Amino acid sequence: MAAARRARKPRRRRWLKWFAAAVVLALVALGVAISVALRRAEPMLRAEIVQRLAARFHARVELDSFHVSLMSGLWAEGKGLRIWPPAQVAGVTVPGAKGAGAAGAPRPLIQLAEFRFHVPLSYKPGKPIGISVVELNGLNVDVPPRPHFTHAATAGGAEPEKEDSAGPMGLRFQLEKIECKDARLTLETSKPGKLPLEFAIAHMNLTHLSAGGSMHFDAELTNPRPKGTIVTSGSLGPWVVEDPGETPVAGQYRFEHADLSVFKGIAGILNSTGKYQGVLRGMTVDGQTDTPDFRLTHFGTALPLHTVFHATVDGTNGDTWLQPVVATLGQSHFTAEGEVVGVPAGVLPNGAARPGGHEISLKVNVDRGRMEDFLRLASKNGTPLLTGALTLRTTLEIPPGAEPVHDRLKLNGSFVLEDAKFTSAKFQNDVGELSLRGQGLPKDAKNGGAEVRSAMESDFTMAGGVITLPDVKYTVPGAEIGLKGTYSVDGGALEFRGTAKTQATVSQMVGGWKGALLKPADRFFKKDGAGTEVPIHIGGTQGDPKFGIDFDRMKHTSPQMPGEPQ
Repeated sequence: MAAARRARKPRRRRWLKWFAAAVVLALVALGVAISVALRRAEPMLRAEIVQRLAARFHARVELDSFHVSLMSGLWAEGKGLRIWPPAQVAGVTVPGAKGAGAAGAPRPLIQLAEFRFHVPLSYKPGKPIGISVVELNGLNVDVPPRPHFTHAATAGGAEPEKEDSAGPMGLRFQLEKIECKDARLTLETSKPGKLPLEFAIAHMNLTHLSAGGSMHFDAELTNPRPKGTIVTSGSLGPWVVEDPGETPVAGQYRFEHADLSVFKGIAGILNSTGKYQGVLRGMTVDGQTDTPDFRLTHFGTALPLHTVFHATVDGTNGDTWLQPVVATLGQSHFTAEGEVVGVPAGVLPNGAARPGGHEISLKVNVDRGRMEDFLRLASKNGTPLLTGALTLRTTLEIPPGAEPVHDRLKLNGSFVLEDAKFTSAKFQNDVGELSLRGQGLPKDAKNGGAEVRSAMESDFTMAGGVITLPDVKYTVPGAEIGLKGTYSVDGGALEFRGTAKTQATVSQMVGGWKGALLKPADRFFKKDGAGTEVPIHIGGTQGDPKFGIDFDRMKHTSPQMPGEPQ
């Protein structure tokens, strides 16, 4: 019996070896069979993807490669996907489109470097196959300008895709999420001389996906100008095949660390939050901005700037219509409405070259302003020439160019300044002395007198960095001054001439025994109800202003007094 058992053991071992070998061979055969089946299925799956995308976008679709493998389910990977605009299918090209060839052929609407997704092996008849995530890398979406053609409902004979419709293999798929990295969105424009807008998207997730419906997105992208990070979420779609630029979009955003120095002449770090809705080509945006260090780079004095705005934005070129902006600069409150639109390079009426870029055209209303805020912004040392309560209305234009903003800025308006005071102690003392003498209080003027606040109003224009004031009316108690002249923003040079009218006569202004001697001359300086009228001149600079009587003009305009030599 023992011998028989010993004889059976080698046979069992041989049988186990044969069984293991058979299993291995079966597994190898199964693997080969699956591999062969997958290789045979790849063209059909590839055709399934191409057919569905062609039906969805009504366009020609190209896919360079597609492979599948088994690893905890079925993994699929594709490379070199291109979806062409419907315009090309319809035989219409868009001349001048970015990337156009010699014949003006447009770029693909969508280009994708590679994609990857996983499909579980379980399958229930009559139920769609769930795909939890599709991973995209290197996505480029190039939205063409508004097409000048009518596209048919289908392209290449493909019917529009229906929700959960079955493909050629009788399979239905249900996609839950798309994860996208390293994407770029380009919004083309058909306007001559204008460049398209490009947005670099670091990552984006799409959920709530359905054929022919909208989807939810979360994205982080880089804004081109001013450069900064935008974190946004919202809904996109349904995709408008005939004109992708008309695809609906809505959401909210957070714009962080936008460097304004990309715009010539200004600087500061801007942060903004808000919401938007509309279509890719045109959105309505409501939001607010905070720039704690807004400044003109030529001068460098920073002031906090806060705005609340309602705007319409053309996404293809960045043209913006402000309707309106409510802003606070320092302590000053004002509103602005108008447009910021791109203009092509060209030639000015005088024959000079006109650079291309964005042109700003606004109507500004300062209803609760402080003069020192605006003058401080245009001051290198931060010291304004004047302080006071300001109301102002003006048009504002800033054409594109390489010059600093203050040299390109054009203003045309009027202002009223109340409770005004000069920051120069000497100049303010001169004004105070004029006020007291104008009231016939020469003794108080000699003793320094009380602090005097004044008022000022005028029309004004600004061009080439020079403010022109043609009809300044400056009043202090006891005197009224009419002036016209210029103020240079860069350097603060003052050049004003005008006339001072006082309530008191010349003799009353001088007082004492000298005033008594001047009584015969009073009648020669009286005019239009004023006790005295004398020409004055204001010169010097903002930091060192000069104020006095213009004796040269007085000699040429004053009537000859009795006994005065010819």
